[in-house]
Amino acid sequence: MAQKASRARPGVLRRIFSLSRSRLADSEQFPTRPRMAQPNRQITPAAALTGPSKLAAVTSLIDKLTEDLASKTLLPDQRDSALEELKIYGRDPRDADPIFTREGIKTLARHAFVSSSSITSRNAMRVLCNALLLKSETRQMFVDLGYEAKVCDKLKSDNRDDEFLVSRILFLTTYGTNTNLAELLDQHNLADSINKNLGRHARHRATTGPVADPMEDMALIETLKLLFNITYYCKDRVSSFTIAIPHIVTVLCKGAFATQKPLDPPNGSLVNALLNLDIAAADVQASLYPQGDSKMLANHLVDLLASSSKAYKDEELESSVTPLVGVIRVIHEHAPEDVKKLVRQRLLPTEADRTEVLGRTSSLPSWLLKNSTNPVAPQFRETISNLFFDMSDKDASTFVENVGYGFASGFLFNRNMPIPQNASEAFSNGRGEPDRPVNPITGQFLDAERHPEVPEMTEAEREREAERLFVLFERLRANGIISAENPVRTAVQEGRFEELPDDYEEELD
Repeated sequence: MAQKASRARPGVLRRIFSLSRSRLADSEQFPTRPRMAQPNRQITPAAALTGPSKLAAVTSLIDKLTEDLASKTLLPDQRDSALEELKIYGRDPRDADPIFTREGIKTLARHAFVSSSSITSRNAMRVLCNALLLKSETRQMFVDLGYEAKVCDKLKSDNRDDEFLVSRILFLTTYGTNTNLAELLDQHNLADSINKNLGRHARHRATTGPVADPMEDMALIETLKLLFNITYYCKDRVSSFTIAIPHIVTVLCKGAFATQKPLDPPNGSLVNALLNLDIAAADVQASLYPQGDSKMLANHLVDLLASSSKAYKDEELESSVTPLVGVIRVIHEHAPEDVKKLVRQRLLPTEADRTEVLGRTSSLPSWLLKNSTNPVAPQFRETISNLFFDMSDKDASTFVENVGYGFASGFLFNRNMPIPQNASEAFSNGRGEPDRPVNPITGQFLDAERHPEVPEMTEAEREREAERLFVLFERLRANGIISAENPVRTAVQEGRFEELPDDYEEELD
């Protein structure tokens, strides 16, 4: 491939959206397909081999497969059995060194992308996927072989096994290699293959609903992960994938995926994929806000957010939920007025929220407000604050009215924005009852505030409190903690201190 500076992994947020959310699994998750050649019974004890015995077995298999490329010494079922056995050995890189050498990667790549047998090709790709995942140095070895044209051509196959395996290989080579993604897009039609695969998934979901074959969802996830990384590294080629936006929206809204948590793949992968794409493009607006059901996508995203608010712990929010809030923000930004109104109705504090200090009820807006100051999720809290500011038409006064100055102050300060006038005086919230003034700091209705009932201090209690403060002040000054003069002592020295008799009574106006 054309040489290009080796890429490091993206920053914290981008890494969250790709590797940490991709849940890179080992090859034990690769389902054995019924149509594949079944391994012979000698493969079963292979996983039990360790040490020199395993190394010898791996070396023998690599040698056989390498020799087979030159002189066709293996029958098809023998070749496939050898690859199946090698896959088992390759799940643990210990004592499997020949797989991870330059020659081993070359042998696997030739069986994967030169073989005329689709079964042999897929078996070899499975071993290759393991190798690229477990040993990062093998990725550059593979890139150096120059198989980009054959890899991209293999992705054109309308087969979910090929989609899964090829997408994973390409995805892994986006880390720590000099692979030229722009060349893959421009010369080998990689974007076209990805878009077509996403279109197939969308049509399948739209017409048949949930699928029984687990490979469907696994292939979809790998394609989405690859799409995300390409659009991150090749920002000037993002427009090549604008056509995929309607497909992603269809799968997201009609997928009905049975996941343990709301944003487990493929839901999270679909959300992440939208993050880098051009949502503002004119030719996709009809798919984002379809006529007759313009609120479909916005409602679905907010529903996912509501479910996520109950499913994730604080330490999970940064990696799991931040992308979703970011996508909701973009969808809101470019939405027609009716969709914007819906998002604001569901995410801005309601009258019920204002019966308490904002952020203290169990509603979704309160959950967002509380997390807008979450100390363990900096990206998450920043994205939430930006969303609230956008829903306030990017106006500081409206922002304070919506969330209260207590939540708005840090955001405004960090952006050098002046404190709006309504931050210091009660106001009537336009979204609530016009005759119910709101505390500008807490966002709570003034008539709903509860003040503690504390009895008035007696004269003796006041005197004891004054003495306590005097003694405390003297101790702080004596210990060097403060250098200021005790104001009570200063008042006595200046003759401004008057000793009152015990029978003194304060005159009231």
